[in-house]
Amino acid sequence: MRFNPFRRKWQKFVAAFLLLISSILVIGAIILNNYLWPILSSKIKEIVVKSSDGLYKVSFGEAEFHMVQGKIVIYNITLTPDTAKYYQLKVQHIAPNNLVQLHVKRLVISQIHPFKLYFEHKLEIGMVQFYEPSLNASYELNQVKDSVTKDKRTTWQKIEKKLKSISIDRILLGDVKFRYQDYTGNKVAVRELKEMNLSAYNLLIDSATQKDSTRFLYCKNIVAEINNYQGKTPNKLYNYNINFIRLSTQQSQLNINGITLNPVNSNTFFTKSKADRFELRVDSVQVNHFNYIDYYKYRIINTPRLVVNGGSLHVYANPDKPNEGMDKTKTFPAIGLQNLHSDILIDTLQVRDFNILYSEYNKKSDKTGWVNFNKTAVLLTNVTTNKTALAKNNFCEAKVSSNFMGVGKMNASLSFNLTSQLNEFTYKGQLEAMELKAVNMATMPLGLVKINSGLLKQFNFDIKANQSGSTGQVELLYNNLEVVLLKTDTALNKFKRKPIATVFANHYFVKHNNPDVENGRPRVAHVIYTRTNDVPFFKSLWRTLFMGIKPCVGFDEKKEEEVKAINKEQIELKAERKIRREKRIQRREEKRKKKEEQNAHKVSTPTDGDAINNE
Repeated sequence: MRFNPFRRKWQKFVAAFLLLISSILVIGAIILNNYLWPILSSKIKEIVVKSSDGLYKVSFGEAEFHMVQGKIVIYNITLTPDTAKYYQLKVQHIAPNNLVQLHVKRLVISQIHPFKLYFEHKLEIGMVQFYEPSLNASYELNQVKDSVTKDKRTTWQKIEKKLKSISIDRILLGDVKFRYQDYTGNKVAVRELKEMNLSAYNLLIDSATQKDSTRFLYCKNIVAEINNYQGKTPNKLYNYNINFIRLSTQQSQLNINGITLNPVNSNTFFTKSKADRFELRVDSVQVNHFNYIDYYKYRIINTPRLVVNGGSLHVYANPDKPNEGMDKTKTFPAIGLQNLHSDILIDTLQVRDFNILYSEYNKKSDKTGWVNFNKTAVLLTNVTTNKTALAKNNFCEAKVSSNFMGVGKMNASLSFNLTSQLNEFTYKGQLEAMELKAVNMATMPLGLVKINSGLLKQFNFDIKANQSGSTGQVELLYNNLEVVLLKTDTALNKFKRKPIATVFANHYFVKHNNPDVENGRPRVAHVIYTRTNDVPFFKSLWRTLFMGIKPCVGFDEKKEEEVKAINKEQIELKAERKIRREKRIQRREEKRKKKEEQNAHKVSTPTDGDAINNE
């Protein structure tokens, strides 16, 4: 008996119903592909032109409408600016600072409601996915505040005659190829990213959200993520890398993880540059309540709190003599802040658990000395270049705590006058008790002095300074100071003791205690330091403090002149000894030559006996 699947009426009815539904879907898909898509694309193009005041236009390639799946696939989408319109706005001084161009190879729009669009004029979409997006952006400062245009309508007011609302639940852009051009400097700065992801959530344009300040670009939240951002500095001397960057507009928080800045090898660096060489590592940076709208529009960095968590800075002093006459005044913090050429307003900048290492090579000892500050914490307030903020408060305050050489607790406070023409600032602080042997890592290679013993009780300083110099007070309290003067043994590559000079220094120059007797009056140095333009900021601080340290340990100006006189006598004595030694050598050489000449003459002159024998 032949099998017949439609023997029963209900089977025929189901088959007919399914065939009808399939036919409707096929016919509907054909109608939507050929009729609804042109309408939809036309509306989108019109929306883009109207919402951008004619600055942008969009074009599409082929489109596929999948009725069963409820999605549209669009190919080769390009969003381009109208350059003629842009230059027209520039002439009118109302052109935007940011200009973008976007190309997407494939766009998938899912969970769409075409009938709502057609009958209710509401564009509702569940998800929009961009595949292989390429984004070019440029920034040029055309205006410093929002321009006042004749058309003050919101985006919704511009499109309300065509659409009542636009709603998209999610917008996803993965692996964006991003190229950014910045025209604010003397040269165009170009940056390229290959691992950037953008996600936007709950985009809604309607009468209720048209003036909603909690939304950015009408989205409840936009998340930007960048992985493995790396490149070279313009001078090609440093390579930088950032592991991860994340910005959330809803949280108004910017997070940056894994920042490293590494220089090229020392030979190449110091051949091409007279600057100090440094390495930087930052574990994480968090910018809270970051005003991303101000940064996006005008590159204004505005945040109530910026936190740097963990990291290290290693500074290698340039071993070559810097160019004579080179002005290092630009290394002062206030000038450095101004030279960023940015509108900066940071209420509080906090640095936690940071290690700082300074190393310097001494040609005389052929060794490198170093000073370190471990677990450094810094709290800066009112870090700003903003004119309005400076009019209210022109002082940047800093609180610093650190472990000097890993053992001595140091606390300091600094105050910078950000509007002073002379770069005025003050600094005062205290270094608590520590064994002075800990500084041998610096004093032996750099000063050829070893501290055999000594206990620092307290080191206090209070200095008022500007770019011309410093004045203030330095107090160094200590007990049982003993030093050893050194010289280098190049053959064995180590230090050797200067026995006579050491005894002379400990008995004649060095004060072993301050105060000299218990409960006595301590020696306090009143410092007057004059700075030259070739001295950078931190070196001026060190020279000022060193000028105060010397008289506290007994090496005042009078003793320094005596040492110079003794050194001069020793140099002159050595010179006289050298001259006498050279004269002795010369006399011996003359005697030797004279003797050789006499012996040669005896050999060449025949005697009487020789003459008889020859006959």
